[in-house]
Amino acid sequence: MVRPAAAAGGPTLAVIAREAGVSVPTASKVANGREDVAPETRRRVTEVLDRLGYVRRQRTGAGRGPALIELVMRQLDSPWSGAVLHGVERAAREAGVSVLVSAAPAGGARGAGGEHGWLERLCARETSGMLFNLAGLSEGQYSRLRQHGIPFVMIDPVRQPPPWVPSVGATNWQGGVSATEHLIGLGHRRIAVIGGFPREQSSTARVAGHRSAMAAAGLPVPPGYVGWGEFSEEGGRREMERMLVLPEPPTAVFSCSDEMGLGVCRALARHGLRVPEEVSLVAFDDLPQARWATPALTTVRQPLAEMAGTALRLLLRMVAGDRPEGVRTELSTRLVVRDSTAPPGGRA
Repeated sequence: MVRPAAAAGGPTLAVIAREAGVSVPTASKVANGREDVAPETRRRVTEVLDRLGYVRRQRTGAGRGPALIELVMRQLDSPWSGAVLHGVERAAREAGVSVLVSAAPAGGARGAGGEHGWLERLCARETSGMLFNLAGLSEGQYSRLRQHGIPFVMIDPVRQPPPWVPSVGATNWQGGVSATEHLIGLGHRRIAVIGGFPREQSSTARVAGHRSAMAAAGLPVPPGYVGWGEFSEEGGRREMERMLVLPEPPTAVFSCSDEMGLGVCRALARHGLRVPEEVSLVAFDDLPQARWATPALTTVRQPLAEMAGTALRLLLRMVAGDRPEGVRTELSTRLVVRDSTAPPGGRA
C-alpha cells in the first residue's frame, strides 16, 4: 500500500475532503489508490488532489500490504518497553512487515516545535501506520492524525483517548478485584491501595476494582488507605511511609504497579517490618523485577507482549481497510502468587 502525505505546507486530507465534498476516510481511500470508492467520487477527489497539489509519495518496491510500521514509545530503556518491543517484533515477523522504533520527545507528547511539530515529522515519513505506546496524545494531535488519514492504534494509553481512537489494554478493573480478593481470602481486613495517578484510566480502574472487592466483602476503605504514587518507586515509598504512621496501619497493601511495590518494600524495611510476615503486598504488571525482588512479589500479570502484538495485528487490518469492531480491546490479567503475601501476622 502507498500512503500519501501532503508536501510541506500543502493541503491536508481534511482540506481535500472538504473541497471534494466527501469524508476524510473517503479522500484517504482515493489518495491511497483503494478500489472501494464509487467512480464518480474517485474522479471528483482526484481532480481536487491534482488541483491543490497533494503529493502522493510512491514507496520503492511497494507491493501488497504495508511495508513499514512505526512504533512510538515514551521510553526505550525500561523492562516495560522491552516487553512491548518483544510483542511487536514477534507479531511483525509473523506478518512479514518491518517496524521502525522511535522515542517520543523528552518534553512529552507536545515535544519541540509546538503541539504538532514532532507529530508532523512522523506523518511525513513513509510509514503505513503507527503504534503509540504513550500516556496519550492531545485532542489536537489525535485530530491531526485523523486529518492525515494515517491508521494508528494506542497501546495501553494511560489517559483515556477519544471514543473513536482504537486502543489495546488490559482488564485493569478485574486485576484490581483479583488482587484484593486474594488478600481478603488470606484473612486481611485492613487493606490499603496505592494507585498511580488519580485521573488516569488504568490507575483509576485498578483502584476501583480494589474498592469493589472491599465493598463486596463488607470492608471499609478509610480515606487514609488510598494513596497515589505516580507509578514510581519513590511514590510507592512515600505513600507507604505515610500509611505506617496512621493510628491503624494496614496489614496488607495493593500497589497498582511493580515499581511502586518496590518502593513499598523499601519503606517497610526502613521501619523494620517484614514482608509478608507483618505486611503482605500485591503489585501489578509482573515485570522481571517482580520475580527478582526479595521476597518475590505476588503480582497481577498484564500480558504486555500479547497486548503489543494484538495492537500490531489490529493496525495491519486497519491499513488493509478493515474497521475495528470495537475501539477498545482488553486482554485478561492474571494473579501470580509468589512470596510477598501471607495471612496477617503480629506487628511490632
